[in-house]
Amino acid sequence: MRLLDEQYTRTPFYGVRKMVWWLDEQGYPVNPKRVRRLMRLMGLEAIYPKPRLSLPAPGHKIYPYLLRDLTINRPDQAWCSDITYIRLRGGFIYLVAVMDWFSRYVLAWEVSVSLETSFCVSALNWALERGRPDIFNTDQGSQFTSHDFTGRLEDHSIDISMDGRGRVMDNIFIERLWRTVKYEEIYLKDYLDVPEAMANLKIYFGFYNHARPHQALGYQTPAAIYFQARKKTL
Repeated sequence: MRLLDEQYTRTPFYGVRKMVWWLDEQGYPVNPKRVRRLMRLMGLEAIYPKPRLSLPAPGHKIYPYLLRDLTINRPDQAWCSDITYIRLRGGFIYLVAVMDWFSRYVLAWEVSVSLETSFCVSALNWALERGRPDIFNTDQGSQFTSHDFTGRLEDHSIDISMDGRGRVMDNIFIERLWRTVKYEEIYLKDYLDVPEAMANLKIYFGFYNHARPHQALGYQTPAAIYFQARKKTL
C-alpha cells in the first residue's frame, strides 16, 4: 500500500494493470485481484474515464457538475472537498479537506481511521463556521452523496455539484493539494500514529495557508488571497 500510494501520486493515470506491472518491476509480484482490492481500500482510481471506485450508496441522489465553463472570480463562490489515503508507519488513516476553489485556502480538514461519513460532515461543519459558498463540489463517493452530507448543504441553501463519473480532473485543485501535501509533508515525515499525523498536519496546513506562496496566485498565499478578496465582497 505504501508503494501504491507513492506511485499513484507520481502517476495517477495508472490503473490496476499498470500498477501490477510496476510492482513486478520493483520485485513485488502481486496478482491483479490484490492490487484492485488495495486500491479500492485506499480510495485510488486512475484518472482516465472509467467506472468509479468511490461509488454512491444505493438510493443516494447524484447531482450535476456545475463548475464546467464557470468563471470563478471570488472567494466563497465555490468550495470543494475530497478524501485521500494517508500512510502511517503501522497502518493508515484517511484525510478529508474542504478548500475554497478561488484562493486554494483550506477551510477545514479532519482525519479518520475509516471511511464513515461522520468525519466528512465534521469537516463540513467546521468550514461552515467560516462562511458559506454558493456551490459545493465533490466526487460521487458515498460519504458525499449521503443524506447527512447533502442535507447539511441544503440546510444552508448551497448548490450541490458533483464530478462526472471517472472525471477526477473535475476537482483538479484539491487533487493538486493532495500531491503537494504528500510530497512536502507526509512522505518526508513517515508518521508513527494518528496523534503524530494530526499534530504534523495541523502545522503543515497552517504553513500551506499562511506562509507557502503559490505561483498560480501570483506568489501570494491562499490566506492572503482569501481574506483580502473576501473583504472586497463584504
